[in-house]
Amino acid sequence: MRVLLIEDDGDVARYLKRGLSEFGIVVDHVADGADGLEMARGSEYDALVIDRMLPTLEGLEIIRMLRGEGVRTPILILSALSHVDERIRGLRAGGDDYVTKPYVLAELHARLEAIVRRRDNAQPQTKLKAGDIEMDLSTRQVTRAGKPVPLHPREFRLLEYLMRHAGQIVTRTMLREAVWDYHFHPQTNTLDVHISRLRQKIEKGFANPIILTVRGAGYCLRAGE
Repeated sequence: MRVLLIEDDGDVARYLKRGLSEFGIVVDHVADGADGLEMARGSEYDALVIDRMLPTLEGLEIIRMLRGEGVRTPILILSALSHVDERIRGLRAGGDDYVTKPYVLAELHARLEAIVRRRDNAQPQTKLKAGDIEMDLSTRQVTRAGKPVPLHPREFRLLEYLMRHAGQIVTRTMLREAVWDYHFHPQTNTLDVHISRLRQKIEKGFANPIILTVRGAGYCLRAGE
């Protein structure tokens, strides 16, 4: 994977380049917004990582201009502006994901992989499968080992996200943002309640759990036995 990093903080840029290189990612770095825009226009990148606050051209303006020109390269916004309204502004400007500082490098890497994967799998998908769980997105039906599993809409969205990332660790933040669109306070136990209810429905009658808790990280849906 080749990524363009537009970030004016030298320490942050060095940390990201060094860290992402350990995952096999090649990172080109530029510190100026206008220069970053030209590089994003003229080179083939798998993803862009763009800071909000940049000299000469602000990050969201770069994104708006690229999207207006038809550039579809996945964009991850990296910013210290963490308020919900700011994150929504970033996504509405054309960003594919939004990571706030400080962040965990492993999660940033996972989010990069996710937005690139979404780009690569852009064709409409009507059915998902993970192990013996099958989901029909058009009829909103879920079965496990051929048996129907009735789910409420929020449970369906939660399972859909886990299935789309089967075998991968997804953090609590990623689930909150994907399923609740940022609209509940992270200190509540809403996510825990829904995970518990989903487990009761999807694991009932089966010996082994399929939704695993990864302590200190998040959750993982087992892709198969």
